[in-house]
Amino acid sequence: MNNRQLKLYDEIAIDASKIDGKVNFIEIFCNDNPVEIEIGSGKGTFLIKQAAEFPDRNFLGIEWASKFYRYAVDRLGRWGVKNVKMIRTDAAAFIPENVADESISCFHIYFPDPWHKRKHNDRRFVCKKNLEILHSKLVASGIINIATDHKNYFEWMLKHISQCGELFEEIDYVLPAGAQDGEKAGTNFERKYLKEGRDVYTVAIRKR
Repeated sequence: MNNRQLKLYDEIAIDASKIDGKVNFIEIFCNDNPVEIEIGSGKGTFLIKQAAEFPDRNFLGIEWASKFYRYAVDRLGRWGVKNVKMIRTDAAAFIPENVADESISCFHIYFPDPWHKRKHNDRRFVCKKNLEILHSKLVASGIINIATDHKNYFEWMLKHISQCGELFEEIDYVLPAGAQDGEKAGTNFERKYLKEGRDVYTVAIRKR
C-alpha cells in the first residue's frame, strides 16, 4: 500500500447495503456473459489478469477487508477494466442470500484464511455446508478452483469435498491466466508465500 488517495470507482464498486434480493448480473454487467466469482480478492491481481484474458466473461470479486477492497477497486478502475465488479461483504452470507441458483460458471478461492486454531476451524469457508451452497449456485458443469498454502486446511478441504462426492467430481486444477512460472494462482499472497518457501496445494471440482 502507498499513501496515494484511493478512488472508489462507481463503475467497479457495488454497495452491498443497496442489494435487496438476488443480484441481477445482466443488469450490473449490461450483458449476459458467463459470471465467475472470486472469493477473497485481495488487491485484485487475479481479477485484472483473468479479466484481460477472458473479456467475454464477467467477474465479481468479493473482499471483506476494507483496505484490500478499496485498493482493488482503485486498481481496477485505473486500469479501465470493464468486466469486473467488486463488493465488500461476507461471502458466506452474501452468496446464499444474494446469488441466484445456477447463475455462476466458476468460483475461484485462492489462499482463504485457514483459521489456524482448532476452535476456529468452523469459520473456514471451504466446508461441506458451503460447498453444498456453491453447488446450488453453479451452472451445469460449473467449477470450483482452489489453492492454499496451508497443508492442514488443504487436508480439511479434501475431507469435506469427499463428503460431497454425489455433488462434485474432481478435475484437473485450472491454472489462472496471471500465474507465472512456478505459481498456481499468481496472486500477491502466493508470491509472498513462495518467497517464504511455502508449498502450494490445489484442487478443482466440477458440478455433477
